[in-house]
Amino acid sequence: MQFKDYYQTLGVGREATAEEIKKAFRKLARKYHPDVSKEADAELRMKEVNEAHAVLSDPEKRAAYDQLGAHYRPGQEFRPPPDWDAGFEFSGGGFRPGEAADFSDFFSELFGRMGARDAGFRPGGQGFRGAGEDHHAKVLLDIEDAFRGATRQISLRVPQVDAQGRAHLATRTLNVRIPKGVREGQVIRLAGQGAPGLGGGAAGDLLLEVRFRPHERLRAEGRDLHLALPVAPWEAALGAVVAVELPDGAVKVRIPEGAQSGRQLRVRGKGLPGDPPGDLLLDLRVVLPPADTPRARELYETMARELAFDARRA
Repeated sequence: MQFKDYYQTLGVGREATAEEIKKAFRKLARKYHPDVSKEADAELRMKEVNEAHAVLSDPEKRAAYDQLGAHYRPGQEFRPPPDWDAGFEFSGGGFRPGEAADFSDFFSELFGRMGARDAGFRPGGQGFRGAGEDHHAKVLLDIEDAFRGATRQISLRVPQVDAQGRAHLATRTLNVRIPKGVREGQVIRLAGQGAPGLGGGAAGDLLLEVRFRPHERLRAEGRDLHLALPVAPWEAALGAVVAVELPDGAVKVRIPEGAQSGRQLRVRGKGLPGDPPGDLLLDLRVVLPPADTPRARELYETMARELAFDARRA
């Protein structure tokens, strides 16, 4: 997938104001609208212009796009980093179903999962009260927090527009209580931390979608935990009981006799806490000791002579 320079598409600079972006869009829309344009590629160009305008006219999308794409050139091979949007606070501003159907894969990769707009109120004449809009953000937590629960200080980047109509990122910091047993995809709701209400209406909520940071050993899937467990050849061949360290302490696991690399063991109830808790799934990996001493080489040579074993026929 190639990186798209939306500023180049509209013919404006990166410091363009909201009014300059609007004028550039209108000018290009008059030139490429399929109903009036005589350009051979008018329909394609109009789609590109609409997509660029959809991002750059929205302060939230523009601020996120600016930060992500600061070091990319048009046409450069591009894949968004995992969880690139973690820590951005968005309002409910998204797209209705089908509204962005003609936008590119590049757009879908960046903004396709943003929710649809929910205004939160219906004007009803003078003196109406309107509930504030909910905001949402993706946050990265350590998997250890799911075992113990915690209170974490979380900083969110909030897109704002200055007096000249330019988007920039401000930061706000919140203390968030992480419940024990939280899992990926779960939403933590912070009441009253969204957009302020109108006319005395209640403020909206802030919805935090949980993702786990990559862990050196553990991978969560729902409430189940996956872990690659190295075992020595004699443990795999003869069977053994080994200790597996988890964030809430060690658990003893029995390795069955004759176990092979790739075999998966399930330990019930030793995944993430919950009701019921998840399971621990261990993928066995037999690790050979190196033949880096005379004694180690002697042992391997003895095995080679005395064991009737052909690995290609096992």
